[in-house]
Amino acid sequence: MTFVPIFYKISKLYEEEIKVTAPSLRKLEFDLDVNKTTLHNWKKNRPKLFEFIIESYKDREILKKHLELLLEQKNLIEKEINLTKDRIN
Repeated sequence: MTFVPIFYKISKLYEEEIKVTAPSLRKLEFDLDVNKTTLHNWKKNRPKLFEFIIESYKDREILKKHLELLLEQKNLIEKEINLTKDRIN
């Protein structure tokens, strides 16, 4: 294995489209410690607040995905380093 395939794999990881959906009302209820009626009222009467909450959850999911990709990238690089060390010895 050489660096070319490793970095090709890494670049392919980043090309994957990250699909993020809005959190369920149950998850919002639990995380924000509010009831469903409050969430519906926010959606109706305070749409910017509700939209901000939803976007925050989406951003959080994207960050989580990127962290997973970085960890996978780290593992691939460590594997390549170990292979190179073995080849040298």
